[in-house]
Amino acid sequence: MKTGEKLAAGWLLTLGFMFLSLSASAILQKNFIQKANFCIQGECEMLPTENSDKNHNTAVGGLIFGIPSAILGGWLALGLYRQGQQDKKAINQKVNDHLQSLFYRTVQENNGRVTLLGFAMQSQLPAAVAKQYLDEQAKLFNANFKISEEGGVSYYFDV
Repeated sequence: MKTGEKLAAGWLLTLGFMFLSLSASAILQKNFIQKANFCIQGECEMLPTENSDKNHNTAVGGLIFGIPSAILGGWLALGLYRQGQQDKKAINQKVNDHLQSLFYRTVQENNGRVTLLGFAMQSQLPAAVAKQYLDEQAKLFNANFKISEEGGVSYYFDV
C-alpha cells in the first residue's frame, strides 16, 4: 500500500510542477509578446494578440490543474513522511523495551553481576553498542566495575 501511495505522491507532484512550469512559461511568453515591437524600415507594429490569448488560456489551465495536483501530492508525501517517523519511533521504543527487560533479567539471574561478553551474547548486540548500553545503565544505577587480568569488564549492580 505504501508503494502505491509513494507512486501517487510522486506522480501528483510531477504533474503539478509540470503544469505550473507550463503556466509560468505561458505567462512569460505572453508578457514578452505584449512588450515586443517589430520595427521594419522605421515602422513599428505590435504582434497579433491571437498568440497572447492562447498563452493566457494555457497559463490559466496550467494553474487550474497544477496547483491542486502539487498540493495533493505534497499532502500525500508529508503524510507518508510523518507515518515513517512514527513507525521508526515505535520500532525504537520496542527495541529499547526489549533491551531493558533483557538487562533486568540478566541482572536478576546473575545476582547483580553482568559481564560485557555475556550481555552482548544475550542481546546479540555488537560489543561497542553493548558496552555503551551497560555504561549508561551503570551510571544510572551506580554500579561498581571490576576489570579482570585479561581486560574483561564486569559490572556489579546492587539487587
